[in-house]
Amino acid sequence: MSAQYPDRKKILIVSRSFYPMNSPRSFRTTELVKEFARQGHDVTLFTFKDNDHHPAFELEHGVEIRDLGKNSFPTFSTDGRRFWNLAGRALNRGLNLLFEYPHIELTKLVKQRLKDESGYDLLISVAVPHTVHWGVAAARSNDHMIADVWAADCGDPYMGEEMDSFRKMFYFKYVEKWFCRKADYITVPIEEAKKAYYPEFREKIRVIPQGFDFSDANVDKNDYKPNPVPTFAYAGGLIPGGRDPGPFLEYLAGLEKQYKCIFYTQSTSMVEPYVKASGGKVEIRDYIPRKELLRELSGMDFLVNVENKTGKQLPSKLIDYSIAGRPILSVKSGKVEPDTVDQFLVGNYANRLQTGNLAPYRIENVCAKFLELCEV
Repeated sequence: MSAQYPDRKKILIVSRSFYPMNSPRSFRTTELVKEFARQGHDVTLFTFKDNDHHPAFELEHGVEIRDLGKNSFPTFSTDGRRFWNLAGRALNRGLNLLFEYPHIELTKLVKQRLKDESGYDLLISVAVPHTVHWGVAAARSNDHMIADVWAADCGDPYMGEEMDSFRKMFYFKYVEKWFCRKADYITVPIEEAKKAYYPEFREKIRVIPQGFDFSDANVDKNDYKPNPVPTFAYAGGLIPGGRDPGPFLEYLAGLEKQYKCIFYTQSTSMVEPYVKASGGKVEIRDYIPRKELLRELSGMDFLVNVENKTGKQLPSKLIDYSIAGRPILSVKSGKVEPDTVDQFLVGNYANRLQTGNLAPYRIENVCAKFLELCEV
């Protein structure tokens, strides 16, 4: 243990999402595991173990990764004829709304895996899905605390979710209140997110932002050179009615001006209509590893943020955008401001989004805030 980090902690993290998955929750878990281990703490992770990638990760970072088990709950196929595709989507959606199916299985898996675990200083469970928290709550009792402190980390709210087209069924509020009572702390990424939780639990809520390893970015902002035509990109998921770029893309498709607009997304259905309408000036590309993405973004003339319809959730992509060092055009969901778009297309970035101080997002500072929970 180094002199810089003399107080070694035994830390348990439980998360469905982890390297090499490409998602905000996977990044959250992966960066926490790496940084806690770098600081010399004893780190154990429960996740769905990937035998192709995780053994090398364990050796490189000095952590232990244990398997949550196997998912056995099937979902209905959405590959087939139009009718069966629609029927499968409807059945999957209905089961999810009514029973949190298939994620409800995580409650059982987490409970089973934690039944023999004890002696930890800090337990961090990472959602989504929130059934990870439910599993911890089911395993934890006065006679089996597992850890001195349990922090339930919530990237997005559950009952207070406003981005989805459908609200959670009313009876899940009792489950949310149950796990909130048992958790020592509930951690959320921004102050505004506190409003999405029941008032009786807000005193347990601590704001701990998404953490990033800035030293891992491999981006030199001085390498940027203007592109032959305005070239810009968006990276991340899209949500109908919640994070909707439709009007923005429709405006772009109607312009005769030359440009290149790249969407790194798997929400392809929301972008596809504008690929042809724009004459190919709008492109769709699949997700790529974060390091590679940062290099790509750093070469854009500017970057596009599609705002959430609610202030209770903040896209973590904004931090990566800031690391990439390019101006950010922030577009309101379901709306377009033509004058601002036109300004960006001619290199006038006066109305760029300001992201402010990035120090709170450094992973070493994020881990420090989690460790402070052990000192209270």
